[in-house]
Amino acid sequence: MEDIDAIAMLQDPVRRRLYEYVAAQGREVGRNEAAEAVGVARTLAAHHLDKLAEVGLLESGSRRLTGRSGPGAGRPAKVYTRARAERSVSLPARDYRTVAELLAEAAERAGLDAELCAAARRRGEALRGSAAPCGGLEEAVRVLADRGYEPHLEDAGSREGVQAPEGAEGTAEAASRVVRMRNCPFHAVSERFPPLVCGMNLALLEGLLGAGDGPVRARMDARPGECCVVVEVSKNNDD
Repeated sequence: MEDIDAIAMLQDPVRRRLYEYVAAQGREVGRNEAAEAVGVARTLAAHHLDKLAEVGLLESGSRRLTGRSGPGAGRPAKVYTRARAERSVSLPARDYRTVAELLAEAAERAGLDAELCAAARRRGEALRGSAAPCGGLEEAVRVLADRGYEPHLEDAGSREGVQAPEGAEGTAEAASRVVRMRNCPFHAVSERFPPLVCGMNLALLEGLLGAGDGPVRARMDARPGECCVVVEVSKNNDD
């Protein structure tokens, strides 16, 4: 019932917009920033952000947003990030995670990595259907977003991600050549079987994006808290 109560908190439209904004940033967000982003008063934003933290959808802390320390630096401000815990509801109750973990364990013990990756690539190709391979990173971002990966364009050589502007065309790709993903849809199982599941994920995305058949390619580049796969424009097609 706790998961149901938590998810029900997102029924309020302001609360949902605040949650989506904080989740999309991939960093700590202060009350002023969140309020301005969704167009509500700071006091209202603070109320909803604290409610989201109470039910475990957000995590809260405090730090000085001025970047200074010592006398005159100001009081620490309350900040929020998306909670790492998963929330899900199934009526009636289902337990697909246990099935996935058992199958992953059996595949790992039997050394079926290659067979699993081949099946994953075929599934990705089936999901892509008759569509041509992705022609660039803007298109890849849209495809990955539809699959729940929460992609964001990142400056090449930078460790800080830059959120792709909604509906942006032609500008984001020129400023960035790498797509990282804040969410792994297979996170729970990948934690227990990382080489197997991450390899499967890479093959799935290769099929889904048509990687290798067009300018876009996928490769492994694990980073804590993000998907282990990144997507970029092949050097042979880079301007």
